[in-house]
Amino acid sequence: MIQPAPTSERTFALLESAPVGIALLEAPGIIRWANPAYFETTGRSRELLGKDVHEILEADGTWSVPIREAVDRVLATGAPAAFASVRATHRAQGESVYLDVDIRRLPPETDRPAEALLMLRDVTDRVAEKDRAEIFQQAFRTSTNAMQLTDARGIMLDVNPAFERIYGYSRAECIGRKPNLVRSRYTPVEVYERMWADLKDPQRGSWSGELLNRDRYGGEHPVLLTITAIRDAQGRASHYLGVAVDRTEQREWEVASAHMERLASMGQLAAGIAHEINTPMANIMLIAESLRRRTDDPRVARRLETLQEQVEVAARIVRSLLDFARRDEPKVADVDLAEVAHAAVGFVQGKQSVDVELIEELPAEGLPVRGDRGQLVQVVTNLINNAYDAQHGRGQVIVRGHRRGAFAELEIQDRGPGISPEALPHLFEPFFTTKPEGEGTGLGLAICHGIVQSHHGSIRGQNVEGGGASFVVDLPLRERPR
Repeated sequence: MIQPAPTSERTFALLESAPVGIALLEAPGIIRWANPAYFETTGRSRELLGKDVHEILEADGTWSVPIREAVDRVLATGAPAAFASVRATHRAQGESVYLDVDIRRLPPETDRPAEALLMLRDVTDRVAEKDRAEIFQQAFRTSTNAMQLTDARGIMLDVNPAFERIYGYSRAECIGRKPNLVRSRYTPVEVYERMWADLKDPQRGSWSGELLNRDRYGGEHPVLLTITAIRDAQGRASHYLGVAVDRTEQREWEVASAHMERLASMGQLAAGIAHEINTPMANIMLIAESLRRRTDDPRVARRLETLQEQVEVAARIVRSLLDFARRDEPKVADVDLAEVAHAAVGFVQGKQSVDVELIEELPAEGLPVRGDRGQLVQVVTNLINNAYDAQHGRGQVIVRGHRRGAFAELEIQDRGPGISPEALPHLFEPFFTTKPEGEGTGLGLAICHGIVQSHHGSIRGQNVEGGGASFVVDLPLRERPR
């Protein structure tokens, strides 16, 4: 081994046993000596001693171009140089390691070339920890669930973008405040008391449960919240991490599913009632007709005619109940929705007020869909009749159709008073009607809704700017001519 320049035995022993890799460099760049930690850290052999660093042509590592140039500057000017987390290859193991590199010139001596010490510290674990921290930070930022990090007092230190999106508060507005920023008044106080009892319990240190949170606009969000205590080296809770899964959409689906089940049950009940009522109503009609033919009293005859008219109204309601309860599968065939709308217009014209203008705006190329023509005619006819009724005998009905992406869209628009905000959410519920008592059963739109759904489409009602309302039916366009 090439010995360094004479120095005290104690100093040399300290350098030899130092846990940091050390190499002695002599101008113009000769490696004169290195301690055991240097060879252990780099995996190099002692054949390195005596070589000029300018002859070690490496693209990376501890003898890369930037470090070789730094050695020249240190030896020439004495200004120290440092490099953090230099990626190198351990020569013995063939694995990547990360090293902090420091280069410092030794005090000059008379009649000796300039000397410098190169010191290496293995920081591979530090780099790996930093990488893991960055991965966790990225997971925190990109999670689709609302996440919040608080200190031991419950003060928010950070929130992720999902938290901002769900609750409407910016990150800056949240930091420094407590999570009760999104607390809902509908969540009982006992829930929070139990939450903190579990979090402060050394045996548990976590809490999970469902509650309501409130966004900045007053909207309520059902969430599945899990809070976990993060403990320090002494086992004390230093931070809390909360993760909230927004279940708003799931609850909406659950409500919609329960609503459909209620509709199905209601349909079965309606069918049973309708069949039970049909027979006595038919008997009443026959008896009334028989009495009307036998009586000579005009007053009695008028009463019997009124009775027959009321029975006919009841019969009409029964037929609507049966239509609502009937859930026959559509007889699917190739259908032109524009032709269906034209046929419905032709059926209605002449049967409604002549003071209501009926306008068709249907595409000449048609709107090809797959469906049951009879059922679709029933839907469009019902919507046009409703548009007439909304205008009380004077106004305008527009039937227009066009393509919208992969859907055929048919709109029936009127110039009536529009739909009240209270009625909009209930338009397609059975037995809900905005017509005066005795003029509507509240089943027409419910039947239309069921038919359109069975055709894998959608129907919606909306108000029109400037006055009036429109009902829009969307059905999937036929993919190809058959």
